[in-house]
Amino acid sequence: MVLLHCSLLLAAALGAGLGNAVAAGPAGKTVLVLGDSLSAEYGLARGTGWVALLEQRLAREKISARVVNASISGDTTSGGRSRLPALLQQNKPSHVVIELGGNDALRGLPLDMTRDNLLAMVRTAKANGAKVMVVGMQVPPNYGARYGQDFTALFASVASAEGAALVPFLLTGVADGPQADKLFQPDRIHPLAAAHPRMLANVWAVMKPWLLK
Repeated sequence: MVLLHCSLLLAAALGAGLGNAVAAGPAGKTVLVLGDSLSAEYGLARGTGWVALLEQRLAREKISARVVNASISGDTTSGGRSRLPALLQQNKPSHVVIELGGNDALRGLPLDMTRDNLLAMVRTAKANGAKVMVVGMQVPPNYGARYGQDFTALFASVASAEGAALVPFLLTGVADGPQADKLFQPDRIHPLAAAHPRMLANVWAVMKPWLLK
């Protein structure tokens, strides 16, 4: 489970095979997505989440890259930190996408712990030769203005400190728009399949140049 979606708007603030696609950059890229239920297709038909849509987008863009979705519903930054070394050894990714942190907020974990775990994951991935992208999350207004600001800022601070790419908010245009209620499953926590193309668009705007440079 990820960031709680409530009736209030959230604070303003990842398929198909490649077929015959021709690489638009260096061959042999592997994108490892380390996330929670937002990336694990919770409550969705397989192949409809943003990570599956990413594979399709890579094929259309003729970018040769393998996508490994290592996301687990309910995962925290601590869980991701413990799982990452084995995933790096097994998959040898050239690029790592870290979409974790929402469950930390849900569980009321200290922000310093979340920040330290994110920093450790970024540094571990970099030490293994991978480029890293941090995907930001936000919390609803009922968490309090100060907590919300500090939580949002920690993703940008980690990305800036480590030279990682940053998607400021995965749910831009989903959780912060006037039709937000219509884009979530009945649990009011997880986006519907209809919201995942927008989630991919938020990631893709940062990912395409990150993959190709």
